[in-house]
Parts: sequence; structure tokens; C-alpha cells
Amino acid sequence: MKINKLTILEYIFEIILIIMLSFIYYLNQSIQTPKILYVPKGSINQIISYLETKHLHVSKVDALMLRVIGSPQSGWIDLKTSYNTRADFLYKLTTAKAALHNVTLIPGETTYIFLNQLAKKLHLDREKLQNEFLKQTSLQEGVFVPNTYKFPLGLKEKKLIYLLLTISDLKMKQFSKKIFGTYNQKKWFHYVAIASIIQKESANTQEMPLVSSVIYNRLRRGMKLQMDGSLNYGKYSHIKITPKRIREDKSSYNTYRYKGVPKLPVCNVSFKAIHAAIFPAKTNYLYFMRSKRGVHDFTCNYSTHLKNIKHATK
Repeated sequence: MKINKLTILEYIFEIILIIMLSFIYYLNQSIQTPKILYVPKGSINQIISYLETKHLHVSKVDALMLRVIGSPQSGWIDLKTSYNTRADFLYKLTTAKAALHNVTLIPGETTYIFLNQLAKKLHLDREKLQNEFLKQTSLQEGVFVPNTYKFPLGLKEKKLIYLLLTISDLKMKQFSKKIFGTYNQKKWFHYVAIASIIQKESANTQEMPLVSSVIYNRLRRGMKLQMDGSLNYGKYSHIKITPKRIREDKSSYNTYRYKGVPKLPVCNVSFKAIHAAIFPAKTNYLYFMRSKRGVHDFTCNYSTHLKNIKHATK
């Protein structure tokens, strides 16, 4: 009887030992992950499900371990390396944080300049950013929503562009649905193109509906827009527009040369500018001129406009 009990105890011990060794082996297995990993807020099960969608080999055992170690942090996690043991990976999920760097896209800035900012601030390859941008969107301008974005160092060009486009696309669709009840890309970016000129030309947000009204009034009369801001596209974002530039620029952005609104937006725009493009003020204004006060004087006739130019340039 004693021999039987001893045999059972030895059997149980062997089972426990095998389980422990298997567990130790499991935790010491190598797991490949991105160096920088984004973890959303949520329960442990929700986070494990999210990591599975990112093709990381996690399981219910990992969920159990996290309940013992602690809940994963949300946000960007700096894992330092692409290869960790499973134990290190789970531990870093609960303790590591990535140092975030702010990159601000101001309303009215062009994508060309913004990509320069991203490359410099996040130590990325400017050419790779440009190539990824062209690969991931057919729209060459106006697709980013101005904001202060927080990104960690170590994020690759492809992932960064994907995140920026995804975030911006979601916000634009939400704003469109709030106004129209739906989202039509072609219709939406027509308004973005108008908004981009409004953004470049307006001295402040209060002027935006008035500038918008001038654009629509001139379009209705078949007049050229003749607005300097349309020439502040791409790398020319901060270049002063001169008569020489107006004469020589043959791009579709030149509203002195061509009638209508440029097919592509001039820059990335705020939602206030888009709102003004959709809901212009009801006026008869056809002209405006920046005064010495830093704001614009709006007028319905050319003779008054010439007087405003004279006063502003004295």
C-alpha cells in the first residue's frame, strides 16, 4: 500500500515537473515582433485578440501570464529589439513605453513640407516617405488632417504613412457624414480643393466664409480666381508670389493663368476651412486686399479694390 502511494506521488511529481519544464521552455521561446508596437486600450483578452490580428503568435497562455504579471500598457511600446523571449515580450508589454515626439501639421501646410518635417523630427528617410505616400494614396495633396501627432522614434516610413492616412481618412469621413450624412471622396476633395485656397488666403478663421464667397462669386461670373495662395503649393509653400512667378508658373495651380479651382488641393486644410468651402457667406464680394491691419478689405467693385490696394501699399 505504501509502495502504491509512493508511486502515485512520484507520478504526480513527474507530471508537475514536465508541466513546469514545458512552461519554462514556452517562456524562453523566441518571438519576432516590430521594435515599436502599438497597443490599444482594452481588456487583456481584447489586447491579445488585437495582437493576433497583427500576426503575432500569442495565445490564451499569454493572456493567463499577463493576468499574473499585470495589464499591458496602452500606446506605443518600445521593445528595443525585434526578437525577444516570450517572457521578455510579456514583461515589456506591461512596463516599457516609447518616447514620443510631437510633429505638428499646421493648417495650410503642404505635404511636401510636412514630409520634410517628419523625416527630420523622426530621423526617417525623406525619399522613402515620399515613395510610401505615393504608393498608399492616389491623392497627391490635402489628405492629411492638420493636428499635433505623437509618434515614437523607430517607426518605419511605411507604417508612419499608413497611420497618418488612416487617422486622417477616418476624421474626414466622420466630418463629411456629420454634414452630408455620407462620404463621397470625389465630392469631398472638390471642397478640400476650394478650402485649400481659402486656407492660404484667409487672415483668420472669421474671414474664411467671406473668402469662400469671393471664390464662388467669381466662379459664377466666369472670372479667374487670380489668388496668390493657389501658387503656394508643394515646395513653394512659403515662397512670396511675385509677378515674375505668376507669369512663369504653368502649373494647374496658377489661377491667374487658368479659370476654375485647381483639381488638386493646394495644401492640407482645417475643418473650419472645409466648412467655409461648403457654407460660404452670402455676399456680392468679388475682391479682397490685405490691409495694413493684417486683415482683408472686401469689396464688390474693382474701383474700390484699387483704392484699397493704394491704401495698403502706401
